Formats: sequence, structure tokens, C-alpha cells
Amino acid sequence: MKSNKWLVALALGASASMAMAQAWPTAKPIRLIVGYPPGGGIDFTARTIQIPLQEAIGQQIVMDYKPGAGGTIAATELTRAQADGYTLLLANTGPFAIAPYLQKKMPYDPIKQFTYIGQISQGSYVAVTRPDHPARDMKDWVNWEKSHAGQVNFASGGAGTSTHLNGELMNQATGLNATHVPYKGSAPAIQDLIGGQTQLLIDAGTVLIPHIKGGRLKALAVTGPERDPQLPDVPTVRELGLKGMESVGFQGLVAPAGLSPDITQRLSAALNKVLAQPEIQSKFANAGAQAHPLGPKEFADFVAKDNAKWSALIRERKLELD
Repeated sequence: MKSNKWLVALALGASASMAMAQAWPTAKPIRLIVGYPPGGGIDFTARTIQIPLQEAIGQQIVMDYKPGAGGTIAATELTRAQADGYTLLLANTGPFAIAPYLQKKMPYDPIKQFTYIGQISQGSYVAVTRPDHPARDMKDWVNWEKSHAGQVNFASGGAGTSTHLNGELMNQATGLNATHVPYKGSAPAIQDLIGGQTQLLIDAGTVLIPHIKGGRLKALAVTGPERDPQLPDVPTVRELGLKGMESVGFQGLVAPAGLSPDITQRLSAALNKVLAQPEIQSKFANAGAQAHPLGPKEFADFVAKDNAKWSALIRERKLELD
């Protein structure tokens, strides 16, 4: 008798879940959580996909900014949301492959506590300094730092972000020990670098290229395997003999764990439709990134590999957030 009741309950639950998936997305607007303040690379991606994605889905998408703690505040909030397709997060490298491993107690499991919908973009980071700095490229900058030991720092968009870990990767790859100076987002980090308060920043091309082309910053290297088409004269770290600094960042859409496969696939298909549009691809390319769609499984597998890379660096450097 109990077994029959359990089967009936299971069938009713499955039926309700199927009905909800079929009705989606008609109940209410979709909330897209953005874990960083306006003006950075994550905000650029969110704004680039917002309108075309809501057109592809047929439902309004409302941006909800929840900055702080390297993106972990937003990611933690998503773990508490219902898995109904009405709350999504624009995920990126920092809170999904780095920040959780910097804490004594992980705030969430980036592999198990989310539904991976699809990757949006990949892109190299760019190492930049002030235009009046004597270094011509990243190799020059490393040699300059060696002659100024104990006096050199690097900026980041916040402790636990990809900008922070790229600086630590630079320290590890070169044997240097530049001091980390965290800011609340990329915008203030860039302004203080321009102002001379810091000496290096390794951040996404989406936020740095306008400043490079405007002459306010000087590009020293790109961290990806190939030169950036927007910066054809800037060498890769591999070309400069700094292979250990290689890295790429990712951005993508995630939902709370337990999102129905049907809604996951519908969201993934809509996202791929958006990323196939030439004008969207052009926007990413002009900003120094690359539209790089991956399906739910492929995206989850890519994030798992990135987790392994960055968590190993964190252990080796003995890094920990205060």
C-alpha cells in the first residue's frame, strides 16, 4: 500500500514538473542575476545578450545586480532560488572556478549546486600597465619588477576574482611576488592603474580594449593561445616565454540545480540562436572576446576542468580569503 502511494506521489510530482516546463516561460519575467557592478566585462555580456535572448525566449528578462565577494554573493543567492527557469545567473570564471576554493568553508559546490545551461563566450585576458611605463611587453615588465623587488603591486577587480588569480598565476610563473591590491570591480581598478596607484592589471579585453585603443593603457601581453584580433601587435605570453601565465576566461548561463531537462534544453537552444547572430558575434569580437557556445554537458565539463586548474593554483600558493 505504501509502495503504491509512493508511486502515485512520484507520478504526480513528475506530472507537475512536466506541466511547469510546458507552461514556461509564461508566468513572470525571468530574473538574470549579475554578480558584478555595471561597467565591467560581465555587465557587457549581460547587456549584449539580454534583448536578443528575451526575444528568442518570448519573455522579458530583468537584470538584477548583486555585486560583492568576487561574485559569490550572487552565486550563493542562486543556490537558494527555485529551479523553475525564472532565475538565472550570468556565470564566469571567478565565482565558478576560483572564489569558493579561497574560503575555509566553501559557500557552495560549483560543480553540484547548479544547472549548466550553456557557455556564452571565452576570451583571453590582457596584461596592461600605464603608457609611460618603461616595459614594452610582459617579459620587459617581469624584468623591471625583478629590479624593483618589494615595491611592485598588481590590481584586481576584487579578492577571489579571475583578475586576482591571474596576478597570482603571474607570480607563480615568474617567481615574483607582486603585492595584490583588490578593488570593488574592474572600473575602479582601471582608474587607479591609470592614475598610477597600481602598476599592473590582467583583466578581460571587454573592459580593457577601449582604454588601450584610447591610449590610456598599454597592453603588454594576451594570456590566450593566440593573439587577439583587436590587438594584433600584442604578443601572447607563450610567445614571450611565459607559458605558465596562459589562461582564458569563460562566461555562461546557469540556473539552480534541478532545473528540468526540458527547460534547460530550451534555454540552451535559445542561447545558441542568439550567439549565432553575426551582430552578436561582432560585438564580442570588437570587445576582445569570442562568442563560444557550448551545450549544457560540454559547458559543465569545461567548468570542471577549470575548477581543477585554479583550485590547484590556490593550494600551491596557499591563498585564502580573509
